[in-house]
Amino acid sequence: MAVVRPGFLWLAGVRDLQWRRRRFVIAVFGTALVMSLTLLLTGFQSVFAAEIKNTLKLVNADGYIVQKGRPGPFLGGSPIPIDIARRAGELEGVKTFAPLILTPQVTDQEKRADIFIIAAELKSPLGLPTPAKGRLYQAPGEVVIDSRSGLGVGDSFAIASTTFKIVGTVSNQTYNGGRPTVYMSLLDAQQTMFGGQPFVTAVAVTGQPKNVPDQATFMTNDVAGKDLRRPLQDVIDSITMFRSLLWIVAVAIVGSVVYLSALERVGDFAVFKATGTATADLLGALMVQAVALAVTGSILACGLAYLLRSTFPVTPLLPLRNQLALPLIGLVVGILASGAALRRAVTVDPALAFGGH
Repeated sequence: MAVVRPGFLWLAGVRDLQWRRRRFVIAVFGTALVMSLTLLLTGFQSVFAAEIKNTLKLVNADGYIVQKGRPGPFLGGSPIPIDIARRAGELEGVKTFAPLILTPQVTDQEKRADIFIIAAELKSPLGLPTPAKGRLYQAPGEVVIDSRSGLGVGDSFAIASTTFKIVGTVSNQTYNGGRPTVYMSLLDAQQTMFGGQPFVTAVAVTGQPKNVPDQATFMTNDVAGKDLRRPLQDVIDSITMFRSLLWIVAVAIVGSVVYLSALERVGDFAVFKATGTATADLLGALMVQAVALAVTGSILACGLAYLLRSTFPVTPLLPLRNQLALPLIGLVVGILASGAALRRAVTVDPALAFGGH
């Protein structure tokens, strides 16, 4: 009895896709849409990670001295008298230091009212931005702001009863999912936050301080990063869970199409089994269909993600490594999705090839 060659089985799988091309095209677009959403969700997580990285890089410190008992220097700081903060320069192991005010605030703007303030002295070695447009603040009431605020050089905004004029802008300096960062002088921040009292919320330092005062504690950049991440943790966890569910949906779409194809090809499988075809060869034929569907959908998903990303208030990042990984993930999805169809194929009675029941 002649045995069907594996190569013929794979070709038969491809020909079946061509015969049912309308179903294949619809399934490809459905799979691509689901995969593009997973890519965009990954992009949102990349935004959060990039914001934290950019903020820490801008300050350019090795760590922060804050009041003991506080969760972090950025979102959990509490007032420290500036004369105590200046003593950080006397600590063993400290190379440079900079008293800072790091705090979220709300402006009078209708859009993007929430901001994050990073305030440092004008000649501070740490915490000063390099404006992409305009210049650094020099006089009272002058600030530098991220361009995502929608404001530019020459515009103004208010915090409480204090008005600030924008003299420079930066790019990619946001926090908490796209909220702009504002840079101002330490004196302006003290006037706005503490009624002019000489307080700061953290001391950025380079080096590794030893014998920190009892009322203070030293936090590394890792702890500072977790402080910035803390308000977003539930959102990040929810995105991760939702992304996992979308991958299950992608497997279900591909699996259902291949399974329906297997149901319609019961007679073909009966002939294959009657001629001695191995189960592994049947799996190969089904995998050709599933992988073709999943990989094609994953490639199309990259294009869809680029089309959709501009419709979101926060533009997700689409790193090249994530795009390159998507077809590989599509390959895994195709392999997993072919499992249900394989079970149907191997349970087919070879007697059906001869008109048996």
